[in-house]
Amino acid sequence: MRIAQVAPLYESVPPEGYGATERIVHYLTEALVALGHRVTLFATADSTTSAELVSVCERGLWRDAGVWDTLTHHVREVEAVIQRAERFDVVHFHTDPLYFPSARRLPCAHVTTVHGRLLPADHGPLLSEFSEAPLVSISDSQRQPIPWANWQATIHHGLPADAFTLNDDPEDYLLFIGRMMPEKRPDLAIEIARRAGLRLKMAAKVHPGERRYFDDEITPLVEANRSCVDYLGEVGGQARLDLLSHARALIFPIEWPEPFGMVMIEAMACGTPTIAFRRGAVPEVLEEGVTGYIVDGVDGAVDAISGLDAIDRRRCRAAFDARFTSLRMAREYVAVYERLISQGVGRQARAPALLRHG
Repeated sequence: MRIAQVAPLYESVPPEGYGATERIVHYLTEALVALGHRVTLFATADSTTSAELVSVCERGLWRDAGVWDTLTHHVREVEAVIQRAERFDVVHFHTDPLYFPSARRLPCAHVTTVHGRLLPADHGPLLSEFSEAPLVSISDSQRQPIPWANWQATIHHGLPADAFTLNDDPEDYLLFIGRMMPEKRPDLAIEIARRAGLRLKMAAKVHPGERRYFDDEITPLVEANRSCVDYLGEVGGQARLDLLSHARALIFPIEWPEPFGMVMIEAMACGTPTIAFRRGAVPEVLEEGVTGYIVDGVDGAVDAISGLDAIDRRRCRAAFDARFTSLRMAREYVAVYERLISQGVGRQARAPALLRHG
């Protein structure tokens, strides 16, 4: 099958550090190539892939000091896809929905994985206008705000089985890793560690729009708790893997409807359990008492720490192997591609939807 993967341009594929969407695009692309498909990846020029690479910018836009308007580069990427569309059996988008009007005129099948949170006031009118657009959700929970959209499947994220190593002998620290934003409640991670009497290592990216929150809310907490908190900044590569595999547990105190939470399965692949708040996709991803504990607040998280010794890290890793590998993910996407192709999606241009009056 001839498959195009279209990645956002904010980070390289895979990303240097934080960038869950770009990381999943990388894992999926490599798994599809391993399955024997001919894959073209639309991404930044500094991306690394075994597929054919088509790029419209030199590096991840968030790492290019000369870039201000990221929209312009994504418009060019859409055009690059359209110009080459006849080469493909299916185009798989992972980007913002700028391409929706153009997708109606694609001569091949197409599908979009929705990676972010769905907001009815914003995405509802969009998906009503483009009601024919085939979509894939990354959790059943993610669909709940707009259940009537053209969902083709729910496909949980997956990771290469050999990218993460089981560690049966963890160190005595808790880990908070990801993005420093209010919805992920890094402040509560600090409180949980302090009350449990354990060291907390925090490896988190601070985006420019969240710098004030970090400076005003989190930095004072880190300074006041230096005896138990290490803030490491953004960590990537082998250092990130080491942090995950050596942690006693990952702390995931989210207070928003997390669409998936990839760091949970990264920890799982290392045998590291997760203690997570009961939000979003958490109950779909974690298996209580096997891969972690699902709690309803700080008190529950502190109590769960005392039960970490009851979790078998080898069984935690086995749960990952059974549910969350990139080959499983790729095969499920191939099934969606084949179904859309057999239905003739994209064989003829669609007429624009009728204007709605209200």
